[in-house]
Amino acid sequence: MASRSGSAPGIAGPSAGQVVTRFAPSPTGYLHIGGARTALFNWLYARHNGGKYLLRIEDTDRARSTEPAIAAIFDGLDWLGLGGDEEPVFQAARTPRHAEVAYALLESGHAYRCYLTQEELAARREKAQAERKPFRIDSEWRDAGPDTWPADQPYVVRIKSPKAGQTMIADQVQGDVTVSNAELDDFILLRSDGTPTYMLAVVVDDYDMGVTHVIRGDDHLNNAFRQLVIIRGMGWPEPVYAHVPLIHGNDGAKLSKRHGALGVDAYRDELGILPEALFNYLLRLGWGHGDKEEFTRDEAVALFDIANVNKGPSRFDMKKLLNMNGHYIRAADDARLAEIAARRIGPSADVALLTQAMPVLKTRARDMNELADGATFLFRQRPLDLTPEAAALLDGDARARLATISARLRDESDWTIPALEANLKAYAEGLGLGLGKLAQPLRAALTGQTTSPGIFDVLALLGRVESLARIDAQAAD
Repeated sequence: MASRSGSAPGIAGPSAGQVVTRFAPSPTGYLHIGGARTALFNWLYARHNGGKYLLRIEDTDRARSTEPAIAAIFDGLDWLGLGGDEEPVFQAARTPRHAEVAYALLESGHAYRCYLTQEELAARREKAQAERKPFRIDSEWRDAGPDTWPADQPYVVRIKSPKAGQTMIADQVQGDVTVSNAELDDFILLRSDGTPTYMLAVVVDDYDMGVTHVIRGDDHLNNAFRQLVIIRGMGWPEPVYAHVPLIHGNDGAKLSKRHGALGVDAYRDELGILPEALFNYLLRLGWGHGDKEEFTRDEAVALFDIANVNKGPSRFDMKKLLNMNGHYIRAADDARLAEIAARRIGPSADVALLTQAMPVLKTRARDMNELADGATFLFRQRPLDLTPEAAALLDGDARARLATISARLRDESDWTIPALEANLKAYAEGLGLGLGKLAQPLRAALTGQTTSPGIFDVLALLGRVESLARIDAQAAD
């Protein structure tokens, strides 16, 4: 990724025939899960077609756009491997260019000065509501000549939307969608203070960035018809549109925080999700290739086609994400997992020991929190604090057996899993007990918990000295 200090208003266009996509978040909050999927689909489509994938920060809402939000967006995208191919564009830096296009539309007759005051608009809106009619801008200034313009009075620049006929969009996801032009309003391009509206800025930036394919949420589908009025007024090429259905919760309702609509950083930092797992899950959230569930990045690029995105909303399933994350944890490099787990455990963590233990630890974990929690027994200080459940296992009989186990293991010359297992199995058989009757109290003494990796793995990882010390601390005198 190039420098992120901001881009100059001038932008180099694409090569002839090159596919160019863009992801354009507003930095008024975190990079949410729906935005991350939109970025992914844009990235994949560009990669699949040998094109470019660009980033644009739509920061024209200066009151709500924040530097921490911008940093969080870039951080989340980089973590997922979805950084842009060029320096990101910052929309607010391009205000003069947006105004230039508005005045070009005004000059060509595709836009007009509107002097309607806020009071006049409010009165007309109230009248429409009273008559139970939809409110549409019907400005007497639409066809007024320069000789009628009031001097020294503020005005906005409005687009002249077509009043007759229909507009059809051949959407790559939704299919052919048609809207009556009578439904389109004369929306504002430039406010009375000279600042551009979102609708204008998006169109100008897409054109200047050479965007050929606009892939975004279907909540923007209505905007596409309005934006086409600007595009056609300027005589610019029309992009290919693909409006992707939004993500719903498992109950079919709009995705919210209770469903898992968190920032991408929360999936990493709070939930312990690996980037490759979230990448794969988002890919499968509304797109598929037969029954295949897991995809490498190269496979995803080779197989992805926006036309195969589902028309209906997809459902976010946290359980499915965690199951997929568990798959990627088991496949991940041990040293990498150890580094991540060590940061979660804290200063006491020994990365070398964690790496050694990882083949055992990672088989049980669905997220990095579980993995780190499952490894904490390795670094606990004596005397161990026992959970109530673990303490309940250490009755008088159990403590007496721990004393015998300590003596047997102290004489064990081969501190390996097979030898330790053979030793304790022989002891259990001599008592006429199942191995579990010994393993559960032993686990409580060694880890302070009732769950852990296999008991012989625990003994091997802790080593002779630490294992015997922990057993002796809980054994009967």
